[in-house]
Amino acid sequence: MECFVIEGGHRLSGTIVPQGAKNEALQVISATLLTSEEVVIDNIPNILDVKNLIKLLKDIGVKVTKLDENKYSFCANEVNLDYLDSTAFVEKCSSLRGSVLLYGPLLGRFGKTTIAKPGGDKIGRRRLDTHFLGFKSLGAKFVRDPERDVFQIQAQRLKGSYMLLDEASVTGTANIIMAAVLAKGTTTIYNAACEPYIQQLCHLLNGMGANISGIASNLITIVGVERLHGASHMVLPDMIEVGSFIGMAAMTHSAL
Repeated sequence: MECFVIEGGHRLSGTIVPQGAKNEALQVISATLLTSEEVVIDNIPNILDVKNLIKLLKDIGVKVTKLDENKYSFCANEVNLDYLDSTAFVEKCSSLRGSVLLYGPLLGRFGKTTIAKPGGDKIGRRRLDTHFLGFKSLGAKFVRDPERDVFQIQAQRLKGSYMLLDEASVTGTANIIMAAVLAKGTTTIYNAACEPYIQQLCHLLNGMGANISGIASNLITIVGVERLHGASHMVLPDMIEVGSFIGMAAMTHSAL
């Protein structure tokens, strides 16, 4: 049986460079599906969840180029929508929790996506109701495919609406924002999540030509636009990692 043996009472020292925030990276990488132009994202963390999401985008047809150790270029100008109907897509989504963040951009830009049961850590109830209620409020319809036991979400073009989220879900808010940026009309989201990850996503989308206001508040307004263009973005350092090292330094009376 594997174990950790920790001998306490030692001071720590050194310099630590935190990696990019995983939660933000998953959102902004998914947002690259919203345009056919190149989007460059820097400070992407080198972790399995992020690498698997990038691989899934490649499978969908997104052109991905590694520019530097943590810097990537994404170009979704030849997305293979038929792949969404494949068993392989469903299986890969089922093994990756971050795949839920593809629903909003695929629905917003292409008017369709396939919902598979997402994977991820078992850390309690992690429902997706907020995502689906938001999509329905924008005019999407859910159609069950009994052969594969999945749901198709469809909409010719989403329409802006007022909505009150039943919970301030970070991924739910992100998904609804990404779906709404290309919708017709204005979308107002009450009880929206306002974490830095959401703020960063909104800044990227506005840099791509979206019209989002209320950033950093619980009331976000999105005026739909016809199309988005390319942009560049820098992922923030991971706040959880930063806080962990701060706590480590404090508990050991060390200077990091």
